[in-house]
Amino acid sequence: MKEFIKNISPFNNRTEMPAAMLVVKKLLMFIICYWAGLLLAEGAVIGAMSACGKNFMQGEMFSDSVMNLLKYYGMIVILGASVLCWKLTEKRKLSEMGVTKHIGGWFIGALIGVGLLAVCVAAIALTGSIRFDGLFTAPDVLMILLMLGGFIIQGAAEEFLCRGLVLCSLRERVPLPVAVAASTLAFIYPHWSTLREFEPQYVFSGLLCLVVISCVFSFLTLKTKSIWAACGLHSVWNFCLCCVLGLNLSGSEGASTALINMRSVGNNLLNGGVYGIESSIITDIVIAAAAVLLWQIYKKNNTERQA
Repeated sequence: MKEFIKNISPFNNRTEMPAAMLVVKKLLMFIICYWAGLLLAEGAVIGAMSACGKNFMQGEMFSDSVMNLLKYYGMIVILGASVLCWKLTEKRKLSEMGVTKHIGGWFIGALIGVGLLAVCVAAIALTGSIRFDGLFTAPDVLMILLMLGGFIIQGAAEEFLCRGLVLCSLRERVPLPVAVAASTLAFIYPHWSTLREFEPQYVFSGLLCLVVISCVFSFLTLKTKSIWAACGLHSVWNFCLCCVLGLNLSGSEGASTALINMRSVGNNLLNGGVYGIESSIITDIVIAAAAVLLWQIYKKNNTERQA
């Protein structure tokens, strides 16, 4: 039992163990890192509110927009926690976590994110399940730019945890499908508490979307040998969905200020209901097709290198 506890402990870099045990070890490391970072980030936000004269214990808050900014920028603590955890437990170079010098991959991922979102929104709009109500006449450009910075941090924090801390630590030690599945479980974990509150059909469709988009992030990371493309896709998808189109993001209402005024028409599986298009069956199909394409490209390149 003592040896088992030593092996399963996420606070050491032991890897000589069965694949299933190693996966559990890395997921435990993810959970500890996620919650430690989250608690520290929330503490920092409460501290910032107190410094500005807000009494958190009495329910005094900033506006919703400012609270969202604090939440997203606070996730830099989670990002830092994942890097620290990698250095202390894995004792490996950051490049092996996917944090390479090829940061230009971020923009490639961003372009892919814009393309995927455009296809999803256009396809849903053709069904009449979302509508375009024109452009907002006086958007708060400063707030939109600040939200962009927040989403850059938020997307990177989740990718450093799921693709860096989990996928990159497992990909050479367990079968690749197992490593991808483990990073997908990690990705679903922080989203589940919100998703499970919705009706069963949206839970199922939203869960499927989380699985296929996680596979896209994973295959991009594997293909580019870097985490940056996944970070770019993740951040730009969230930013454009929320702050450009003004649509709901993962069960949260779109930003109070956006560039384009788009609205869902009714609640159905075509538009994902209140959860948003990330619970749309159309989004599921589009993202699943992208995942299959990326997997085929990755597999083909690997085969050519080994030939």
